[in-house]
Amino acid sequence: MIYETEEELLEKAIAAEGSSFEELDKKGRLNNAKSKGGLGHIIEESYFGYEVNSNAAPDFEELGIELKVTPFKINKNGTVSSKERLVLNIINYMEEVQCSFFTSSFWNKNQKILLMLYKWLPNAERKDYQIYKSLLYTFPEADLEIIKQDWETIINKIKAGKAHELSEGDTNYLGACPKGANKKSLRKQPYSEIPAMQRAYALKQSYMTALYRKIIKKEELVSFSKKEELHKLSFEKILENRFKDYIGMSDIQIAETLDIEYNRKAKSSIALLISALLGIKGTRLDKIEEFSKANIQFKTIRLEPNGLPREHMSFENIRFDEWVNEEWEDSSAREKFVTTKFLFVVFQYNETKSENPDRLPHLKGIQLWNMPLQIIDNEVKGIYGEVNRLMQVGLDLKVKKYGKTTRQENNFPKANFNGVAHVRPKAKDRKDTVTLPTGQVVTKQCLWLNREFVAGVLDKTCGNKSRENP
Repeated sequence: MIYETEEELLEKAIAAEGSSFEELDKKGRLNNAKSKGGLGHIIEESYFGYEVNSNAAPDFEELGIELKVTPFKINKNGTVSSKERLVLNIINYMEEVQCSFFTSSFWNKNQKILLMLYKWLPNAERKDYQIYKSLLYTFPEADLEIIKQDWETIINKIKAGKAHELSEGDTNYLGACPKGANKKSLRKQPYSEIPAMQRAYALKQSYMTALYRKIIKKEELVSFSKKEELHKLSFEKILENRFKDYIGMSDIQIAETLDIEYNRKAKSSIALLISALLGIKGTRLDKIEEFSKANIQFKTIRLEPNGLPREHMSFENIRFDEWVNEEWEDSSAREKFVTTKFLFVVFQYNETKSENPDRLPHLKGIQLWNMPLQIIDNEVKGIYGEVNRLMQVGLDLKVKKYGKTTRQENNFPKANFNGVAHVRPKAKDRKDTVTLPTGQVVTKQCLWLNREFVAGVLDKTCGNKSRENP
């Protein structure tokens, strides 16, 4: 059927709301074990009546509209999130580098998207999922500016002969995600002989989550960047500009200048300081639109006068039950670093603690950083593999006495394991423990980035001119 207007198409899509996929499946895809493809194929074939295809043109070519059927979920705490990234079209490395943004396959295919959302339920069968809401989505102007910058980042990496090093962490909203049967699904790239994993454009899971928070929960997110700025400057440069006037000030001086309450001992204070620096005083970081959509997580780093961080950098506690039941390529640990961009807010002490016990840290700069894919799939994977090996053979646990106290020691990978990361405790106290798959009980552990590695990541923006970015 040919739809003559957007209104006619949207009316048809809205009519499906409340219907289950079993009710919509007129071709019997759900009952055919050999039938490949997702729930979107049911909507394409049975509801809209066109054949599943891989055309470069949008699904409803006459209207320039692409169809996407995609899930969301309600979390235990009542919040809403996207179940997955929104995968778009395959990137043809050989052809896409010849295009501008507005002649690209991405723009040709996805400038208007008919979204049909269904609610994912953990214990339900696919046939029982129901279409929850249908809407026609076009990118807001500010989002489009960031997406254009993301597209340029992807294309520039391909032009540099590094399509095999593409990672979703390279960009903010628009990612280049793996798309193929397995890691052996490879394609030629134009400026290197190295085969590159087949990838597709995708709107990040974090981007879709922010969108669903607005659509389903009617949440208000606050933006610190404007479309006019984004048209002239990169997202990273705008972020730098928000902080630059405060470089050299102590955290207390910044708080006084911005007229905000500040308690250096309270973990929440630094987050409020950052939102004030961004010009959106009082906004929680999880309510900042750009951070939510780009999956940007901030980390405060305090450097000693010699340029080394005071501490190693910690992440969430390791869920050992997950680690031992996942393959590395599909693991939550890998996904974390592949899809997350970090905002390092860097302070530095001008004196050692022995020189001045009351010393204050001064803002040195900020840096947006994502872990390079080579490090993720080598050093971090090495830690992951060693931990899983220990879960098979059992930890070597010893209790050692230090003066009047005792401490449990283990043979998890230490800071000298590979120079990038290690595993060590992160717990409230010695009673804050976890039972391992081996049955052994240890203090809760987490993955830490070595402070020497973090120092090497920081570029001249943060004052570490003598250190190279890994």
